[in-house]
Amino acid sequence: MYLPDVINTFGQAMLDRFGRKVQKISINAGMRCPNMDGSKGRGGCSFCNNASFNPHARRPPDITGQITSGREVIRRRTGAQRYIAYFQAYTNTYADVVTLKRLYDTALAEPDVVGLSVGTRPDCVPDTVLSLLAGYRDKGYEVWLELGLQSAFDETLRRVNRGHGFAEYVDAVRRARQYGLPVCTHLIVGLPGETLDQSLASHARVVDLGTAGLKLHPLHVVRGTQLAKQWRQGAYHPLTFDDYVDVVVRMVSRTPSDVVFHRLTATASEDILLAPAWCAGKWRVLNAIHDRLVHARLWQGCALPTECMNGTGLSSW
Repeated sequence: MYLPDVINTFGQAMLDRFGRKVQKISINAGMRCPNMDGSKGRGGCSFCNNASFNPHARRPPDITGQITSGREVIRRRTGAQRYIAYFQAYTNTYADVVTLKRLYDTALAEPDVVGLSVGTRPDCVPDTVLSLLAGYRDKGYEVWLELGLQSAFDETLRRVNRGHGFAEYVDAVRRARQYGLPVCTHLIVGLPGETLDQSLASHARVVDLGTAGLKLHPLHVVRGTQLAKQWRQGAYHPLTFDDYVDVVVRMVSRTPSDVVFHRLTATASEDILLAPAWCAGKWRVLNAIHDRLVHARLWQGCALPTECMNGTGLSSW
């Protein structure tokens, strides 16, 4: 399997820019979330348990320590020697700009950290934060603003207690583009009450708005969430493996070839994952996505009339 043959992956994009392998190091900066502290809501999103994706969810060590430990793991696993500091847990722009600058500067002080990827919500990106991030980009750092949208349908966002609507995302993307900041949009497939056609429509909407990156996730049920209660009560039925692969393949074929896929699936550790079981590992999913694209003679952007007419895209077929 070699995904860059058919998909514009983040890893390949970084290799093209820096001439060497670059990987993200996940960082928990001890941030809060307005959907949990009462500013926007209580309890957070119905699917959210940060322990499902962050190894330092409960007691994060200092940022330098997290980079040191992450660097050691990544070097052993992949051999990468340059890194993006990925501020991942909770809402990483939800603080005053002085505090944020101190946190981001700490990460960038590491000589092998070449940039930032900042995960946040569309309703938490004031112009002061965008200006700060744009300043790092102006200095030559790789900078991404990762916006957790999940769905472009307000009814779905209300159903999962998201605490913002699609309009906030539209505004955040518009302003980020004014500052020259690339946006990576997070979308979740399989949200409660949402059809696969709605997932495809969400994808189409964010592509039309000019997102520069995409991060796709299958919804998984993890312990300690409202979604887990709904699942136990039979009120939520998880996405099937085949449905997820099919939707991703269709999204990829409808995505312009210059949009970077930061992620095509997501996993949760087996000690907190309840369902679906196939979300415990990523390689089966990635292999299936790659194989289905290759066997169907599809590639990123191939379903877009403009790219087909111009002969652009990633495929050599």
